[in-house]
Amino acid sequence: MAYQLEGRLLEVCTCKAICPCWVGEDPDLGHCKGLMAWHFDKGTVNGVDVSGRTLAAMAYIPGNVLQGNWSAAIYVDEKSSPQQEQAMLDVFTGKLGGPVADMAKLIGTVVSVERVPIDFDVQGGKGTLKVGEVSFAEMESFSGATGATTTLNDTVFSTVPGAPAFVGKATRYRAKNDKLNIDVDIKGYNSIQSVFKFVA
Repeated sequence: MAYQLEGRLLEVCTCKAICPCWVGEDPDLGHCKGLMAWHFDKGTVNGVDVSGRTLAAMAYIPGNVLQGNWSAAIYVDEKSSPQQEQAMLDVFTGKLGGPVADMAKLIGTVVSVERVPIDFDVQGGKGTLKVGEVSFAEMESFSGATGATTTLNDTVFSTVPGAPAFVGKATRYRAKNDKLNIDVDIKGYNSIQSVFKFVA
């Protein structure tokens, strides 16, 4: 078994809530500038324990999400050992196959890989994410009539296949990367949080 990973995902972007990309529609602006982060509550990659570590990607998506050709900057939790960093990169570049490789093939260009402090405090659609000095997001989930968190299920596009996604709004989303031509500071746009279990 190459990897077995369990944890939580957060996505924020420049689309309005709810993000049309998850149902295969074009992004609201014709393109999307987003941030995704995966926090590994527990997991191993080829015997390397990556529990407690986080990997993030800031991405420019030039059109429909399913068409690929994304440009991305990768951010690795600075608390990671060299072995943990390589293990996570092997998974998220698609080298080890499995469900993560399906997403990795959508990325056409990786502009940089950096080690930065990452603070991930997200649970059930609420919380905050800080990626070095390049991005900050704070989000709150939508709620249904019973007070339960609103979820998306069985969408055509998902970075967490088979898992429900908690949908909401980012009360703040700030991101900056000159190589990606991303410089945003917005309120009230899309946020999606979920849990994942990746096995390959």
